[in-house]
Amino acid sequence: MTFTKGPILLPSETDTDALAQRIAPILRAGDVLLLEGDIGAGKTAFSRALIRARLGYEEDVPSPTFTLVQTYEDDIDIWHCDLYRLSHPDEAIELGLDEAFESAICLIEWPDRLADLAPKSALTLRFVAADPHHVTFVGPADWETRLGVIDV
Repeated sequence: MTFTKGPILLPSETDTDALAQRIAPILRAGDVLLLEGDIGAGKTAFSRALIRARLGYEEDVPSPTFTLVQTYEDDIDIWHCDLYRLSHPDEAIELGLDEAFESAICLIEWPDRLADLAPKSALTLRFVAADPHHVTFVGPADWETRLGVIDV
């Protein structure tokens, strides 16, 4: 059973930051967020804000566009991945994502590159660069309860 929540309006980057700050504390090891949307829809802005909120990080959070993966060590590691340049799902395994899916918090931009490798327990965030920007959450039913705690 799946649930859908949204669209949640994100008229400014401040709103995107606030959403990420509400979600960051509820994430735990093995959580995977699949961030869908066109270029400029807010995927990277959301990821940066979530990483900063989770880690209390004040420094710049680089986009993994060229490195493919940026990792952040904490009590639970965070993997921020941009899979746009992958040409085959097996390349995600070569990056170590299969192991990260079990032990880290994973933020995956361009998750379509995973094909069938995306965990069934993942939460999908569908970002849309409309006026205003917005996001819709789609995922397994247990995410509805978890997100309800923070009023998303």
